[in-house]
Amino acid sequence: MLRRLAVISALAVVALAALPARSARRPRYGGTLRVEIGPAVASLDPDVEATTPEEAAAKLQIDSLIFDHRDADGEFAGAAGSGAFRVTAFEAGKRVVLAANEEFREGRPFVDAVEIAMGRGAHERLLDLELSKTDLTEIAPQDARRAAEQGVRVSVAQPDELLALVFVNGNARSNAGPPNQVAEQALSLAIDRVAIVNFILQKTGEPAGGLLPQWSSGTAFLFPAGSPTTADLEHAKELWKQIAPSGGLVLGYDSADPLEQTVAERIVVNAKEAGMAVRAHAIPVAGASLGSSRGAAGQATHVDVELVRWRMNSPLPGAALKDFLARIYSGPLAGVEAGAFPEAASPEDIYKSQRAVLNTYRVVPLVWLPQVYGLSSRVRDWKTPGPGENWPLADVWLIADVESGVQ
Repeated sequence: MLRRLAVISALAVVALAALPARSARRPRYGGTLRVEIGPAVASLDPDVEATTPEEAAAKLQIDSLIFDHRDADGEFAGAAGSGAFRVTAFEAGKRVVLAANEEFREGRPFVDAVEIAMGRGAHERLLDLELSKTDLTEIAPQDARRAAEQGVRVSVAQPDELLALVFVNGNARSNAGPPNQVAEQALSLAIDRVAIVNFILQKTGEPAGGLLPQWSSGTAFLFPAGSPTTADLEHAKELWKQIAPSGGLVLGYDSADPLEQTVAERIVVNAKEAGMAVRAHAIPVAGASLGSSRGAAGQATHVDVELVRWRMNSPLPGAALKDFLARIYSGPLAGVEAGAFPEAASPEDIYKSQRAVLNTYRVVPLVWLPQVYGLSSRVRDWKTPGPGENWPLADVWLIADVESGVQ
């Protein structure tokens, strides 16, 4: 009897092993991946420059799909269409359609085509995800929790974008006198970074003390003493009293960025609690970084301090910090001699370089933001891109939607 049961069990195992695997779990070719983005790309011509940082970032992502490789300067090179996809339709600022390149050297993409709708607002994109009208879009960090609660598949990367304050007029005091960083330090102490993360970002992000996140540098925990992530209102009040006659500060933020506006308004409240006079002011931003047209806008409107968003260009702490330092010493610390930063920077070099900047209080880290993506239920093998990485659209595949017939 036992022998018969053993034989039956063995046959059952063989029979089960012979059954085909579920097709939904098997990579398959076909289908059109629907993508929605906020920026409107006016031209795919490499010689035509983008007018905003957001447009430049979107254009870079599209370039990564249609070009095969980058040159020594990091620019995409080669013939358009030599990458995983080729352009089959383009409507400036509205829509671009890409078809799979059958001859791509790394192998044909799984999807047949990618349709990218441009100029879509954040609310529209979220609604389209909820209604299964799109497959992939970026979600603002502050909307990630609500999107997940609405049933949207959410993919959150490691926090790699720094939201910081930058004092653009050197000494923040409006009256003549030697630089002393008193106003800068007072404002830094007044800001409740934990509240920004918990309430504005809905816990999607983390407070920032240094110029690099903990997951990259491993040393971010050393900076709270110099750039506190929790507010110290009493100390801020004491410092502000030293320069109270100098007048208030004007805080500039990107007029097109809802997150910057909300954070700026929160900072004004924090400053008021510390007895400080700070006023938020919306400024149009056309430049790519501080020190270009954004810096010029700040000067024209007499902005003392600005909110900026800087994304890491590499997961490697040395490479990412080198990029940040280039922005800082050409912007808020223009004219200040930067210390030598070795190619193979040690953890000690990275720490000292950050400390040198933070001790000036001209750059005040606030929070680290992650890149957040919303995905439809039919997207498979999506890998959230990290710093310096592009959308991995050549590797994703789509399962069939039986009800709607979408492939």
